[in-house]
Amino acid sequence: MRECVVSERNMACTDCMKASDFSIDTKGIKKRNWRTRIRYLLKITSSSSSSKCMAGRSYRPTVEEVNQWAQSLDKLLSHKYGKAAFQIFLKSEFCDENIEFWMACEEFRTITSLGKLSSRARSIYEEFIQCDAPKEINLDYQTKDAIIQSLRLPSLTCFLSAQKKVFNLMENNSYPRFIHSELYKELCAVARGEGKYLKF
Repeated sequence: MRECVVSERNMACTDCMKASDFSIDTKGIKKRNWRTRIRYLLKITSSSSSSKCMAGRSYRPTVEEVNQWAQSLDKLLSHKYGKAAFQIFLKSEFCDENIEFWMACEEFRTITSLGKLSSRARSIYEEFIQCDAPKEINLDYQTKDAIIQSLRLPSLTCFLSAQKKVFNLMENNSYPRFIHSELYKELCAVARGEGKYLKF
Protein backbone atom coordinates (compact mmCIF):
# COMPACT_ATOMS: atom_id res chain seq x y z
CA MET A 1 0.00 0.00 0.00
CA ARG A 2 1.40 3.38 -0.99
CA GLU A 3 1.84 6.13 1.57
CA CYS A 4 -0.71 8.93 1.37
CA VAL A 5 1.82 11.74 1.73
CA VAL A 6 5.23 11.87 0.09
CA SER A 7 7.82 14.58 -0.23
CA GLU A 8 8.34 16.37 -3.55
CA ARG A 9 11.83 14.89 -3.70
CA ASN A 10 10.43 11.37 -3.42
CA MET A 11 7.75 12.12 -6.01
CA ALA A 12 10.34 12.42 -8.75
CA CYS A 13 11.90 9.10 -7.78
CA THR A 14 8.68 7.14 -7.33
CA ASP A 15 6.85 8.36 -10.42
CA CYS A 16 6.49 4.87 -11.85
CA MET A 17 8.54 2.68 -9.54
CA LYS A 18 6.63 -0.36 -8.37
CA ALA A 19 7.72 -3.87 -7.48
CA SER A 20 6.34 -5.32 -10.72
CA ASP A 21 8.71 -3.13 -12.75
CA PHE A 22 11.68 -5.10 -11.45
CA SER A 23 10.31 -8.52 -12.33
CA ILE A 24 12.33 -10.22 -15.07
CA ASP A 25 9.36 -12.38 -16.02
CA THR A 26 7.19 -9.30 -16.43
CA LYS A 27 9.36 -7.65 -19.09
CA GLY A 28 8.37 -10.03 -21.85
CA ILE A 29 4.73 -9.70 -20.91
CA LYS A 30 4.95 -5.91 -20.96
CA LYS A 31 6.51 -5.90 -24.43
CA ARG A 32 3.86 -8.22 -25.84
CA ASN A 33 1.21 -6.13 -24.12
CA TRP A 34 2.20 -2.79 -25.69
CA ARG A 35 2.61 -4.36 -29.11
CA THR A 36 -0.88 -5.81 -28.91
CA ARG A 37 -2.30 -2.47 -27.75
CA ILE A 38 -0.49 -0.49 -30.45
CA ARG A 39 -1.72 -2.87 -33.15
CA TYR A 40 -5.25 -2.39 -31.89
CA LEU A 41 -4.83 1.41 -31.73
CA LEU A 42 -3.56 1.63 -35.30
CA LYS A 43 -6.40 -0.55 -36.56
CA ILE A 44 -9.25 0.99 -34.57
CA THR A 45 -8.28 4.57 -35.38
CA SER A 46 -8.14 3.82 -39.08
CA SER A 47 -11.57 2.19 -39.10
CA SER A 48 -13.13 5.07 -37.16
CA SER A 49 -11.61 7.94 -39.13
CA SER A 50 -11.10 6.69 -42.67
CA SER A 51 -13.49 6.70 -45.59
CA LYS A 52 -15.22 3.53 -46.75
CA CYS A 53 -12.58 2.93 -49.38
CA MET A 54 -9.94 2.99 -46.63
CA ALA A 55 -11.84 0.66 -44.30
CA GLY A 56 -9.77 -2.21 -43.00
CA ARG A 57 -6.45 -0.46 -43.63
CA SER A 58 -4.17 0.33 -40.73
CA TYR A 59 -3.54 3.89 -39.60
CA ARG A 60 0.12 4.85 -39.93
CA PRO A 61 1.26 8.11 -38.28
CA THR A 62 3.49 10.18 -40.52
CA VAL A 63 7.21 10.62 -39.93
CA GLU A 64 6.61 14.31 -39.20
CA GLU A 65 3.94 13.52 -36.60
CA VAL A 66 6.09 10.96 -34.78
CA ASN A 67 9.12 13.26 -34.83
CA GLN A 68 7.05 16.05 -33.28
CA TRP A 69 6.22 13.78 -30.34
CA ALA A 70 9.91 13.83 -29.39
CA GLN A 71 10.07 17.64 -29.30
CA SER A 72 8.11 18.08 -26.08
CA LEU A 73 5.52 16.44 -23.86
CA ASP A 74 3.13 19.24 -24.82
CA LYS A 75 3.34 18.29 -28.49
CA LEU A 76 2.96 14.60 -27.66
CA LEU A 77 -0.17 15.14 -25.59
CA SER A 78 -1.68 17.54 -28.12
CA HIS A 79 -1.65 14.81 -30.76
CA LYS A 80 -4.49 12.29 -30.58
CA TYR A 81 -2.39 9.24 -31.46
CA GLY A 82 0.69 10.45 -29.61
CA LYS A 83 -1.31 10.76 -26.41
CA ALA A 84 -2.79 7.30 -26.93
CA ALA A 85 0.68 5.81 -27.55
CA PHE A 86 2.03 7.47 -24.40
CA GLN A 87 -0.88 6.09 -22.41
CA ILE A 88 -0.18 2.61 -23.76
CA PHE A 89 3.46 2.98 -22.74
CA LEU A 90 2.51 4.02 -19.21
CA LYS A 91 0.11 1.08 -18.95
CA SER A 92 2.96 -1.23 -19.90
CA GLU A 93 4.93 0.23 -16.97
CA PHE A 94 1.92 -0.03 -14.65
CA CYS A 95 1.90 3.72 -13.95
CA ASP A 96 -0.87 5.13 -16.11
CA GLU A 97 -2.62 6.89 -13.21
CA ASN A 98 -0.68 10.10 -13.94
CA ILE A 99 -1.82 10.44 -17.55
CA GLU A 100 -5.36 9.41 -16.61
CA PHE A 101 -5.45 12.12 -13.95
CA TRP A 102 -4.06 14.69 -16.38
CA MET A 103 -6.70 13.75 -18.95
CA ALA A 104 -9.45 13.88 -16.32
CA CYS A 105 -8.32 17.41 -15.40
CA GLU A 106 -8.38 18.46 -19.06
CA GLU A 107 -11.93 17.17 -19.39
CA PHE A 108 -12.91 18.73 -16.05
CA ARG A 109 -11.95 22.23 -17.24
CA THR A 110 -14.43 21.98 -20.13
CA ILE A 111 -17.45 21.49 -17.86
CA THR A 112 -19.98 24.32 -17.97
CA SER A 113 -22.68 22.97 -15.63
CA LEU A 114 -22.16 23.92 -11.97
CA GLY A 115 -23.91 20.78 -10.78
CA LYS A 116 -21.81 18.53 -12.99
CA LEU A 117 -18.68 20.42 -11.94
CA SER A 118 -19.28 19.60 -8.29
CA SER A 119 -20.00 15.90 -8.84
CA ARG A 120 -17.08 15.47 -11.24
CA ALA A 121 -14.70 17.21 -8.83
CA ARG A 122 -15.74 14.79 -6.12
CA SER A 123 -15.29 11.75 -8.39
CA ILE A 124 -11.80 12.89 -9.48
CA TYR A 125 -10.85 13.37 -5.83
CA GLU A 126 -12.10 9.90 -4.89
CA GLU A 127 -10.44 8.23 -7.87
CA PHE A 128 -7.02 9.93 -7.78
CA ILE A 129 -6.45 12.12 -4.71
CA GLN A 130 -7.80 10.67 -1.48
CA CYS A 131 -5.75 8.21 0.56
CA ASP A 132 -5.92 4.68 -0.87
CA ALA A 133 -7.77 5.91 -3.96
CA PRO A 134 -7.92 3.22 -6.68
CA LYS A 135 -5.60 5.29 -8.92
CA GLU A 136 -3.90 7.39 -6.27
CA ILE A 137 -1.27 9.81 -7.55
CA ASN A 138 1.66 11.06 -5.50
CA LEU A 139 1.00 14.58 -4.22
CA ASP A 140 2.41 16.55 -1.32
CA TYR A 141 0.22 17.33 1.69
CA GLN A 142 -0.24 21.01 0.84
CA THR A 143 -1.56 20.28 -2.64
CA LYS A 144 -3.93 17.60 -1.37
CA ASP A 145 -5.20 19.85 1.38
CA ALA A 146 -5.80 22.72 -1.06
CA ILE A 147 -7.89 20.38 -3.22
CA ILE A 148 -9.92 19.23 -0.23
CA GLN A 149 -10.65 22.84 0.70
CA SER A 150 -11.64 23.71 -2.88
CA LEU A 151 -14.19 20.88 -3.01
CA ARG A 152 -16.44 22.96 -0.77
CA LEU A 153 -16.98 25.31 -3.71
CA PRO A 154 -15.39 23.71 -6.79
CA SER A 155 -14.10 25.82 -9.66
CA LEU A 156 -12.51 24.95 -12.99
CA THR A 157 -9.06 25.54 -11.47
CA CYS A 158 -9.33 23.45 -8.30
CA PHE A 159 -7.08 20.68 -9.74
CA LEU A 160 -4.79 22.99 -11.72
CA SER A 161 -1.88 22.94 -9.28
CA ALA A 162 -2.00 19.15 -8.97
CA GLN A 163 -2.25 18.78 -12.74
CA LYS A 164 0.86 20.92 -13.22
CA LYS A 165 2.80 18.83 -10.69
CA VAL A 166 1.76 15.61 -12.41
CA PHE A 167 2.68 17.06 -15.81
CA ASN A 168 6.14 17.97 -14.48
CA LEU A 169 6.59 14.44 -13.15
CA MET A 170 5.70 12.93 -16.50
CA GLU A 171 7.86 15.45 -18.34
CA ASN A 172 10.93 14.69 -16.22
CA ASN A 173 10.47 10.93 -15.78
CA SER A 174 7.97 9.03 -17.91
CA TYR A 175 8.30 11.12 -21.09
CA PRO A 176 12.09 10.68 -21.53
CA ARG A 177 11.66 6.92 -20.99
CA PHE A 178 8.92 6.87 -23.63
CA ILE A 179 11.10 8.69 -26.19
CA HIS A 180 13.90 6.16 -25.60
CA SER A 181 11.58 3.16 -25.45
CA GLU A 182 11.25 0.27 -27.89
CA LEU A 183 7.62 1.30 -28.36
CA TYR A 184 8.54 4.75 -29.67
CA LYS A 185 11.33 3.35 -31.84
CA GLU A 186 8.86 0.90 -33.33
CA LEU A 187 6.36 3.69 -34.03
CA CYS A 188 9.12 5.64 -35.80
CA ALA A 189 9.82 2.56 -37.90
CA VAL A 190 6.11 2.16 -38.67
CA ALA A 191 5.96 5.77 -39.83
CA ARG A 192 8.83 5.05 -42.22
CA GLY A 193 7.14 1.86 -43.39
CA GLU A 194 9.82 -0.27 -41.74
CA GLY A 195 7.95 -1.65 -38.72
CA LYS A 196 9.48 -4.93 -37.54
CA TYR A 197 6.70 -6.02 -35.20
CA LEU A 198 3.75 -3.85 -36.23
CA LYS A 199 3.37 -4.82 -39.87
CA PHE A 200 -0.16 -5.52 -41.07
